[in-house]
Parts: sequence; structure tokens; C-alpha cells
Amino acid sequence: MPRRARLTLPNVPMHVIQRGNNRQACFFADEDYRFYLDWLKEYASKTGCRIHAYVLMTNHVHLLVSADSGNGVGALMKALGQRYVQYVNRTYRRSGSLWEGRFRSCPTQEESYLLACQRYIELNPVRAGMVEHPGDYRWSSYRTNAQGEASDLVTTHALYDGLGADPACRQVAYRELFRYELEPGVVDAIRNATNGNFALGNSRFTEEISRALGRRATPGKSGRPRKQDETTAQELI
Repeated sequence: MPRRARLTLPNVPMHVIQRGNNRQACFFADEDYRFYLDWLKEYASKTGCRIHAYVLMTNHVHLLVSADSGNGVGALMKALGQRYVQYVNRTYRRSGSLWEGRFRSCPTQEESYLLACQRYIELNPVRAGMVEHPGDYRWSSYRTNAQGEASDLVTTHALYDGLGADPACRQVAYRELFRYELEPGVVDAIRNATNGNFALGNSRFTEEISRALGRRATPGKSGRPRKQDETTAQELI
């Protein structure tokens, strides 16, 4: 069965997950995290991508990315993945696959889900029980978005910029969002859309993505299509 084509559009934020093969570790020392972030910055610039949020976990990576072109995120992940795998294999004298096949992704509706997706990403270490507060974890964008730590990697999204009149006000407003846990339904929606390569948003957003790309952006109905549906499909061929 052919793989579903990615849902990618210029300047539409994408939530991206890349996991280690068989959930094996991808980062083994502090230097590994630093090199990955350096190369993420380098290739984001080369491919016209902007990184709004990130977290590097032991065996997987989350990114929230916008790109100038429809193929920007794919180009970023390909170049970054290859460079990092070469480094790991050379450094740790290993060979073979590091990543679990293709990265997973979903276009994300800005008004409804963008800031929720940033919180989902930056709260990963807390959900995993690694730290009690997202600010305690070094390898995420939380300290930049919420605490004003300098970064030449993170580019804030316009929705984030609208949280306040100046950086200090934005950081206060952003930290306030973390006083409340993400609702389970929101967490499930983010996970299901990303793992399934579907649009993350309301019906209007998913319909816009479907029309723009000319293909389905939501899960299909389970089971065999009814005869009427098959006839309609035949007429469209």
C-alpha cells in the first residue's frame, strides 16, 4: 500500500515527530544534543524554515516548524537526519538505521492549536517524568519562549508575538498558559493528527487543507466503501 503523501503548505505550521528506530536512544551525551541543535539551525536557514518550538528527548524529537515552501520541512528533516546519523555512527562506531522510517507530521491550525502544540512539545519532559517543571529541562525551547533565554534558533510565531506588547509581557502571558494542564482531548488530537499525517484543526481548517492539496486531510471511514461510494469514486477517476 503506497504511503500517504504529506500534507504540507507554505507558511502553515507543522508539528513534526522523529523517533529512534525501535524507540532506541538517539542522544547519548550533551554534545549530541548541542550538535543536533546547531545543525537544526543551519539547515532551517538553508531550507527556509522557522523553528517556533522544539524538544529533544532521549529517543525522539518534536519540532514546530513553518516553511517558506511546501517542501521546506521535508528538505530540512532529510538534511538534518542524514548529517546527524553520520555523526552518531562515526562517533559511536555503529552502523545502520538510527531513525524510525519517515518522520511524522501534521499541519497545525494557528488560531486553535498552535500555542497548545507548543505547550505539548515543551511539556514532554514533564509528562515523561524527567523533570517537574519544563524550565528544568535544557533541551527545549521553553526557556526561550517563557523565560527570555537568548536563542538564535527559535523564531517566534505571530500568534505568540500577539500575547503581549513587548518580550517581557509575552513571556509572562506564555508562562501563564502553563499553569493549566492540556486537556486530554487536545493531547489526543495532537497525537492522532501527527501520527496519522492528518490536519490538526477544526472542520473549516481541514476542509481548506483538503481543497488546497486536492486530497483528504482527515481520517477516512473504516470498512469497505458502500457501492454508492465506489460509484462516485469511479466517476472521479
